[in-house]
Amino acid sequence: MRQPVLRTLAVVGVLAAVGLGAGVTAAPAQAHPFGDPQTVAISLDSGRADVVRVRWKVGGLDDLTLLGVALGVLPQSRVMLDGAAFFEPADAMAVGPSAKFSAYLLRQIKVRANGHECAGVVEPPKELAKTGVAVAFTCPEPIAKADITVRMLTDLNPAYRTLATGPNGDRTVYSTDKDTYDWSFGSGTAVTQKRAGRSAAIQLSVVVGGVVLVAAVGLVVIRRVRAQRQEVAV
Repeated sequence: MRQPVLRTLAVVGVLAAVGLGAGVTAAPAQAHPFGDPQTVAISLDSGRADVVRVRWKVGGLDDLTLLGVALGVLPQSRVMLDGAAFFEPADAMAVGPSAKFSAYLLRQIKVRANGHECAGVVEPPKELAKTGVAVAFTCPEPIAKADITVRMLTDLNPAYRTLATGPNGDRTVYSTDKDTYDWSFGSGTAVTQKRAGRSAAIQLSVVVGGVVLVAAVGLVVIRRVRAQRQEVAV
C-alpha cells in the first residue's frame, strides 16, 4: 500500500488550484527539507583534466515528485488535498529526460575555474531515482581547483541542505547561507608524489654507489693483505 508523505514542514510554493469537485481545491505542495538529505559527488573526469563531474541524487523520493510538479513536468493533480505527495516510478521517468529538469540543474549547479565559468552538459540519467544524474562541466583548461556552487531545491525551500563528497575524501554541506565551496583536485598530491619518487631514486642511487665503493675498497684491502702474506712467506 502506498503511504502518502505526512511531513508538512514547509511550502514548496503556491501551485495553481486544481478543481477536484464543487468548491474543492488542492492545497499547496509541502516540501520536507529535514528528511533524507540530497547528495552531490564531485570528481575530476578520469580521462580529462579539464572536466569536472558533479553527480546529484535526491534525498526523499517524494522530493523528486514535488520538484517535477514545481517545474511543470508533472501535473498539479499529483499534490494531495493536504499538500502532500508520494513518489511513483513513472515520476522519475518523466522528470529525467525533461529539458526543464536539465535547465534547472544547470541553473542550480555551477562550476568556475581560473576565473572562468565551465560549460555544463547534463548526461541522460538511466535510473534517476536510484543513481541520480551527472553533469559534466568542461573548463577552458586543465584545473587544479574549482569553485563549485550547489543550490539544488533551495529555491523551493531555503532549509534544504546538500551533503557533498569530493576528491581525497573531502566533505562539506551546502546550504542557502553557504552555497559555494572551493574544491582541490589533487594536483599538489601529484607533485608531491613526483618529488617523493625523485627523492627515493636519488637515495637509492646514493645507497647503491656507497655499496659499490665499499666493495671496491674491500677488494683493494684483501689484495694488499694477500700480497703482504706472500712477501712474508718468501
